[in-house]
Amino acid sequence: MDKTILIAEDEAPIAKSIQFKLEKNGYRTIYKKNGKEALEAIKLEIPDLILLDVEMPYLTGYEVLKEIKSNLDTKNIPVIMLTAMGQEADAVKGFELGATDYIRKPVNLMELIRRIDRVFN
Repeated sequence: MDKTILIAEDEAPIAKSIQFKLEKNGYRTIYKKNGKEALEAIKLEIPDLILLDVEMPYLTGYEVLKEIKSNLDTKNIPVIMLTAMGQEADAVKGFELGATDYIRKPVNLMELIRRIDRVFN
């Protein structure tokens, strides 16, 4: 696989476990610890998919998603939101802003891989 996935997650242990699992399954990863870094990384290299935490410093996942979807160069990138926020309204907000999928934490890594594979197939 030549797919690159940007992981935007402020909790390093979660990000590292996701990164390890993705790389073990053939994906290339880029890890950024907040929304500001994620947007800067996207300007340098457009990923094939973004895993985007909702609650991050500097810019929330929702703010990053809004920016991604308003840019012609990035609007078609699939975005899977990751969050500990379990309210239905949170998922609805993500979908309304253009998220492809929404996964609640703690993340089941096998489920995450299957959902990512589904986006690419």
